[in-house]
Amino acid sequence: MNFAKLVDKAWEDKTAAEILTAPPSALEGLTEKHDEVLKGLGIKTVADLGNWKYATRAAALVALGDLDK
Repeated sequence: MNFAKLVDKAWEDKTAAEILTAPPSALEGLTEKHDEVLKGLGIKTVADLGNWKYATRAAALVALGDLDK
């Protein structure tokens, strides 16, 4: 799978499993400074960020909001 639009250039050739264990800065648009801030919230990996209860709640609200359109 091509992750070029989702991840930083250094991670484009990695597998999904590798990206999930990477720091959040592996995602396009996030930096090591973001890693430090997120670490303070207990988020150390892309998987942690995706499974973070507030991120999943926000995603659920977005999905429900799309039903209202």
